[in-house]
Amino acid sequence: MTPVELAPRFFLAVVVILVVCRGVSALMRRVGQPPVVGEMVAGVLLGPSLLGLLLPAVQEALFPDELRPVLYVVGQIGLVLLMFHAGYAFSTHRSDGLARTAAAVSLAGVAAPLLLGTALVLVAADHVPLRPDGVPVGVVAAFVGVALAITAFPMLARIITERGQAGTRHGSIALASGAVDDVVAWVLLAGVLAVASGSPGPALLTVGGALVFVALVWFVARPGMRRLMATTRVDDHARLIGTVAVLFAAAWFTDEIGLYAVFGAFALGLAVPRVPAADRVVAGLTPVTGVLVPLFFTYSGLNTQFGLFTDPAVLLFAVACVVLAVVGKFGACWAAARRRGEPQGVALRVASLMNARGLMQLIALNIGLEAGIVGPALFTVLVLVALVTTIMTSPLLTWVERRHPAVEPTPDVGEPVRATL
Repeated sequence: MTPVELAPRFFLAVVVILVVCRGVSALMRRVGQPPVVGEMVAGVLLGPSLLGLLLPAVQEALFPDELRPVLYVVGQIGLVLLMFHAGYAFSTHRSDGLARTAAAVSLAGVAAPLLLGTALVLVAADHVPLRPDGVPVGVVAAFVGVALAITAFPMLARIITERGQAGTRHGSIALASGAVDDVVAWVLLAGVLAVASGSPGPALLTVGGALVFVALVWFVARPGMRRLMATTRVDDHARLIGTVAVLFAAAWFTDEIGLYAVFGAFALGLAVPRVPAADRVVAGLTPVTGVLVPLFFTYSGLNTQFGLFTDPAVLLFAVACVVLAVVGKFGACWAAARRRGEPQGVALRVASLMNARGLMQLIALNIGLEAGIVGPALFTVLVLVALVTTIMTSPLLTWVERRHPAVEPTPDVGEPVRATL
């Protein structure tokens, strides 16, 4: 298919994706789910699990193989913009013990699901078709452990923002913990890929590149963005162009070192000063995010095949995987927060938010699929884990709020306000 033939297919696919995402999100909102959950579900429905099952010819016409790389790339732009906004909106709330609590929650939230996921695969490997031919079971086990350890950080940030919790203590702890959690998980994922490839190069590149990137953001991007937003020599349009150029450079660098583009975007968002000029730039980018992110969900949905659950062994493994994922992430994060002296309500809220895996787990799954580590059955199982753990977030938060209503200060206002769920 030539680019001229591909362009109209792309436009039609985007129309279908946006309409379906809007419709499913509206339905999910009626049962208390945020729009992002509807976008996840819509992506799966447009794949072989529903549309491909009922109307395979229609799905093939809408999403030919040549179109999938385009959906992936354009979807990445949406993720980068989303994470830039999340970094910019990152709470500056200061509380005694926040950093240590976040570190403890993050450590527990990585270690427990990592160990449980790895053990599950080692036990079930001989009974469930989990690994592609030629891939050692240890590599698959480690990959599943890392996938379960990941927190859906962009989704977590979006849920916090949509629920008006950006200034709360639990929101600040969850954002900090989720950020550290995913950085550690991506480094671990790079290690798994290194073992799978037989070379330590990817892991060393990720660690070394991350150190260089942090230095660049602190000593170059941070003062540079401050000057860009403060100068009177340029208008807002020039600021927008300059910000996007730096943002894409950060995304490129972190993608090249194996840390993934979204972390470069989030780090740059942190480096931008909170001034009126920056507010206008971020506001100008925000609407584009809602158009582009659903394309990534659809790309992932095209690789998901729920029909594989007709195999009892795969279904049983999926149930076990969901249970251990919740126990390992929710349970461990709650216990860590409580040991740090957090109130029950705060600990439960943090655990509920950290338990969501959606977006980042989908990203990891696609990387594993491309690397040949993940087969169709395991991909589908882990997509189910991502859906279940993310869908349960809003009901959990609502349940916690009813049992533990809280009044928390916001960093911007400095007055106590009731946390909105």
